[in-house]
Amino acid sequence: MEQYVDLLREHGVELDIRPFLDSRQFVDFYKDRGLAGKIIGMVQPLSRRIAGIAGVGQYDLLFVQREAMFFGPGIFEWIYQKAGNLPMILDLDDATYVPYVSPSYGRAGSFFKFFGKTDNLIRRSDLVVCGNRFIAEYVESKGAKALVIPTVVDTEIFAPVEKTNEIPVIGWIGTHSTFSFLETLFPVLEKLAKIHRFKMRIVGAGKNHISIEGVEIENLDWNMDREIEDFQSFDIGVYPITVSSSANEQWILGKSGFKAIQYLAVGVPFVMSPVGVCAEIGEANVTHFNAVSPEDWYNSLSSLILDAGLRKTMGANGRKCSLEHYSVSMQASNLAKAMKSVLRGRT
Repeated sequence: MEQYVDLLREHGVELDIRPFLDSRQFVDFYKDRGLAGKIIGMVQPLSRRIAGIAGVGQYDLLFVQREAMFFGPGIFEWIYQKAGNLPMILDLDDATYVPYVSPSYGRAGSFFKFFGKTDNLIRRSDLVVCGNRFIAEYVESKGAKALVIPTVVDTEIFAPVEKTNEIPVIGWIGTHSTFSFLETLFPVLEKLAKIHRFKMRIVGAGKNHISIEGVEIENLDWNMDREIEDFQSFDIGVYPITVSSSANEQWILGKSGFKAIQYLAVGVPFVMSPVGVCAEIGEANVTHFNAVSPEDWYNSLSSLILDAGLRKTMGANGRKCSLEHYSVSMQASNLAKAMKSVLRGRT
């Protein structure tokens, strides 16, 4: 939401962002430092949420991005609404209403997530902004009003750069919870390494050691200050999405294709699983390749590794698509109109 602040102000909307975790706390939470350390780390964020109750009267609208707190019931959303007599817009860029078993914390993590919370927030919202049509269909099935605004990036910042890589770099950026998607490509990457020379840059896996036979791997922690640079450093991006114990088919349908949109913006050609809204992003074989089978992945990646001209053409097509459909400036106007519409509906 930070990328919308200045643009919304131009439309007469002041957006005050109050995250549950700041950047440092987010990193600390996902470090392996034991349950006691994680519990202690929640004291300050909880204190901020409680202290914020006193100031809700200064606002006209409550905008909740996914949830006010990533565990427990929607208590703060309810308190803020009641204390400030505020209309609420809920922003969903993932299918957070779909239960799953946490890959990090197992069933205990699932219990504390309170998966029924999202349905309650949907019912209490004056409007739900949805990252794709699949989420919107679910929201409408609950009797709530939905508006699709795709996940976008600031194309002034997410922009192409000239590559200086001596050998092609295949890249993936994700989290510890989506690393299992990338692992499904390990046999393909191992097979590619027997024929082609390339480097695999992995960002955000949350693993100390990653090994693929024959593949040169650069394993990096995710860093917000370096995120754009990481995307720009790739010659080829990969975006695999597969059904797993922590990602069932309904959850996958709720994915908003954010990584594909980021690849398009920086002009990096990529290979992607065409599931859910990802099948509707860009133009297959023009901005990127779609891949379903291991053979699809192998052939698509092989073509891009071998042909620098193809990478350049496909990347330029992706950038053009990004500017035409996925720029933050375009969607800021739609978001501002939605906010003002909700306010008018309450007067």
